[in-house]
Amino acid sequence: MTQLENKIDFAVIVSAKNANPNGDPLNGNCPRTTYEGIGEMSDVCIKRKIRNRLQDMDNCIFVQSVDRRSDNYLSLKARADGCEPFKKALTDGKKDDAEKLACERWIDVRSFGQVFAYKAKKPGKKASKKQDSTEVDQTDNSEPVSIGIRGPVSIHPAFSVDPVEITALQITKSVNGETNEKDPYKKAPDTMGMKYRVDFGMYVFYGSINCQLAEKTGFSTEDAESIRKALVTLFENDSSSARPEGSMEVCKVFWWKHNSRSGQYSSAKVHRTLHVLPKTDVPKSIEDYEITVDMLEGLEPEIFEGT
Repeated sequence: MTQLENKIDFAVIVSAKNANPNGDPLNGNCPRTTYEGIGEMSDVCIKRKIRNRLQDMDNCIFVQSVDRRSDNYLSLKARADGCEPFKKALTDGKKDDAEKLACERWIDVRSFGQVFAYKAKKPGKKASKKQDSTEVDQTDNSEPVSIGIRGPVSIHPAFSVDPVEITALQITKSVNGETNEKDPYKKAPDTMGMKYRVDFGMYVFYGSINCQLAEKTGFSTEDAESIRKALVTLFENDSSSARPEGSMEVCKVFWWKHNSRSGQYSSAKVHRTLHVLPKTDVPKSIEDYEITVDMLEGLEPEIFEGT
């Protein structure tokens, strides 16, 4: 593993066509939008997709989706306890050792960080027996402790360039969910619910990789390359009824690699150099946008086409 010595900034342009990029559970799973009608994808949603792609690349992931886990653990606690050296360091209260082990084992922990809450042994205290009984005292001789790991990879939410049009569809069914014993041929009500989609939207999100935090978690140059590959292939193996195959596309990834650990320019200044402007009143594809990048002296981005 090669220590990361160059700050990295990046930007990703994503298109959505007849898809739900990120449903809002508080709004019937309707695509997320701001009050101005701008489409939104949360940073948590984007990190989930990055984790999935890193997992597809055979990396060890701590925060796995239950429906696509690569081990037999059904919770984060079970996965943490399944790593014996990590579990022992936790229960012994060795926070530094536990943090190091977690970062070494799980790439998403050393990339995005993680909070581990657990119970550690109280130093100098042992379970005692009751005076007139052979039963062991059930007093809890542990105390709550938490480890907070800050990861070097930060991800912004994605926002659409223009307000998005959302289409709502009522879903119906053609078969009964259960047999009606009194009248087997009686048809149940057809209505199942609603389904929403964004007709078309061009989304942009930004991110950065901090060298100082990378040094603390052991995040390497090879890990940064894995993140870049995950961004370029963000929607592979991600299709669903809400996002049919081909409806979500990574159009371009801009990758700025600075010449120092702290970077020649601030991330905000670098991100502002990217401009995505519509060329028509009603854009329908990436060809309807003009994408330009202002050049900063000594810092030119690598541009990758999505796959």
